[in-house]
Amino acid sequence: MNKIKIAIVDDHQLFRDGIHSLLSKHHDFEIIISSENGKDFFEKLRKGNLPELVLLDLTMPEMNGFEVLDRLRKKYPQIKAIAISMHDDGNYIMQTIRSGAYGYLLKNADEDELLKAVYTVLDGKKYFNTEISQRMISIMSLEGVTPKKLSPKETEILKLIAEGQTTKEIAQKLFISTRTVETHRNNMMKKLEVKNTPELINKAAQLNLI
Repeated sequence: MNKIKIAIVDDHQLFRDGIHSLLSKHHDFEIIISSENGKDFFEKLRKGNLPELVLLDLTMPEMNGFEVLDRLRKKYPQIKAIAISMHDDGNYIMQTIRSGAYGYLLKNADEDELLKAVYTVLDGKKYFNTEISQRMISIMSLEGVTPKKLSPKETEILKLIAEGQTTKEIAQKLFISTRTVETHRNNMMKKLEVKNTPELINKAAQLNLI
C-alpha cells in the first residue's frame, strides 16, 4: 500500500518536528517535505516529488501562507492544503478559505483532530471544526449586509458618530437639522440590523464602513 505523501511548511522548527513526529507514528503517512517558508517549499516541489497534502502555516517570512495557496492553486492544483494557524479571527479564516485552503486548524488542535482533518481533506471534502465553522458563519452573515446600502450622507454621519460627536454637533457641522441627523441614524440602524448606537458603531467597524 502506497503511503500518503505529506509536506509540512512552518517557520518554527519545533512545530514542524512535532507534526512530523506525530504523523510518523501512523504508517499511512510519509513526510517528504519539511520547509521553513513558501520559497523553500516550491524549490523542493520543483524537484518533482509532489505531496498529496501540505500542512501550511500562514505567517512566515520569504513567502507567507496566502502566497503559497495562491501559487498552489495556479501551478499545483492537485496538492490540497490545510492551514494551521494561531489566528482564530473570522476574517482571517475566510481569507484563507477563499485563497484555496481545504481546511483550517488552530495550532492548539490535538492529534485526533489533526488526523480527522487530514483524512477528511484527502477524501475530497473540506474540514472545519465547530468553532471555526461558527466564526465563518458569523463573518458570512455580516457580509450579507453590504456597504452599498449606506448613502454617502449616511456614511459621513456615521463617521462623525463614531468620533463621538453629538447629534447637535453633527447637525451644526453639516448644516442640517438635528431631526435629519436622527433620521439618518435610525435608517442606518435599520439597514445594519442593530438596536442602538454602540451596536451601530461596532457593526460598522466590522464591515469596514468606518
